[in-house]
Amino acid sequence: MISGRPALLLAIGVLSLWYVWRWVSLEREGGAERGGRPRMPRPGDVIIGFVALFFDTLGIGAFAPTTAVYKVQRRVADEEIPGTMNVGNALPAVTEAMIFISAVTVDFRTMISMILASAAGAVVGVRVVSRLPRRAIQLGMGVALLVAALLFLVKNLHWMPSGGNALGLYGAPLVLAVGVSFALGAVHMLGVGFFAPCLILLSLLGMNPLAAFPIMMGATAFLLPIGGASFIRSRRYDIRAALGLTLGGIPGVLVAAFVVKSLPVIWLRWLVVVVATYAAALMFRSAFSQTNTH
Repeated sequence: MISGRPALLLAIGVLSLWYVWRWVSLEREGGAERGGRPRMPRPGDVIIGFVALFFDTLGIGAFAPTTAVYKVQRRVADEEIPGTMNVGNALPAVTEAMIFISAVTVDFRTMISMILASAAGAVVGVRVVSRLPRRAIQLGMGVALLVAALLFLVKNLHWMPSGGNALGLYGAPLVLAVGVSFALGAVHMLGVGFFAPCLILLSLLGMNPLAAFPIMMGATAFLLPIGGASFIRSRRYDIRAALGLTLGGIPGVLVAAFVVKSLPVIWLRWLVVVVATYAAALMFRSAFSQTNTH
């Protein structure tokens, strides 16, 4: 009988294979709807994927920086940004999870409880987000970007708890972590990154911050394929940008995990604060513009 951790890795592998099959199948079915529009990613899309997932593996998170780049460069339509990120980041997230679940020690019950809760939240959240009108998505992403900027600011100013030495949670703290994971899985579908709030929560509860990595990455390995498949089915994503995230993101993860391993990223977090705040302002301006009729 397969024990807990190998069984979890096997489940992630099976889910990723199902996701690839689902993506290819749905794209074949919807080929006529795209009317011959190009599908292959541009070089810039692949570069964005590599850079975003490289720093994601080091703990920065990919959603806030990617959203900001897409908005500032007008590379992806606002209403397609959440779907594009969920679709494109799914397989890189699986790669991250495989690496960190295998390499980092953490209490299995804590990890699997939070992963399953976040996946359940994603099932609920994606049903809402995939049907939201453009203005609601713009407002939601504007709030998400401001929250991300605030979390990075808290970390940069060292207001975030340093964490403890625990490798797991029990009793009421575990119940709280599971409930928050469900909520984070739901709002993740709108573009609210999972990493920063999850890391802060687990640090507040006394866990070793390193032990949070397999939990965070295991959660995204489930919730992104679940959410991504729904966005693919609804066609609310940019396939070129999503493929760029996937094709650039997987090598970005591997380089960060096995070659670089760690970097002083404080300067990058300050950059994210500035760019995310600016992108949030653009989102709100678009949402409240008198010319926005969607």
